[in-house]
Amino acid sequence: MTETHPLKAAEFWEARYRDGGRLWSGRPNALLVREVDDFGPGRALDLGCGEGADAVWLASRGWRVTGADISHTALERAARHAAEAGVSDRTAWERHVLGETFPEGSFDLVNAQFLQSPVELDQQRVLRQAADAVAPGGTLLIVMHAGWPSWQTEPPFDAEFPTLSGVLDELSLPEAGWTVETLETVRSEHVSPEGVDGFRYDNVWRIRRAGA
Repeated sequence: MTETHPLKAAEFWEARYRDGGRLWSGRPNALLVREVDDFGPGRALDLGCGEGADAVWLASRGWRVTGADISHTALERAARHAAEAGVSDRTAWERHVLGETFPEGSFDLVNAQFLQSPVELDQQRVLRQAADAVAPGGTLLIVMHAGWPSWQTEPPFDAEFPTLSGVLDELSLPEAGWTVETLETVRSEHVSPEGVDGFRYDNVWRIRRAGA
């Protein structure tokens, strides 16, 4: 999902966060909650963490979370959110231009929610790095939009949305080392920015790495 855009990715996202108020609701993504609500805590990596809602939710449940994002402003807001929620001691924030740099270490959960961008992003490379960062016995959770929302009657640009099988093929994970636990397209109700009731479809991949 990439559009030719005059700004580089870092400039685009920094401007988007810096030039407006809070972009997101502050609530964790519903499909993250659905997929990992019954997990015991461990070490988590939240890729494209934005203003930190997913990371703060995980930290509030006992996880030690590293949030990574391209925008300085987003990371500052994420750190404030964590402080307000009383989980600063369980969160760390790192700036990365994903596809160029990546957080170090291995994690019991790697959360990749909506790593789709109107500017340049090497999505395949990032997702493969995400899989490499999963510790033995850990989980890779990917959620991505499967198409435009119902109210988007005239898409703003041409885009190819990832398919369930396509992402698995791109990851090329060895069957002996990984188990696909969720592979599903989910419809959810949403309201457009103009207040129009609608819906959209999202794809979910939850894949567990074999233990040591």
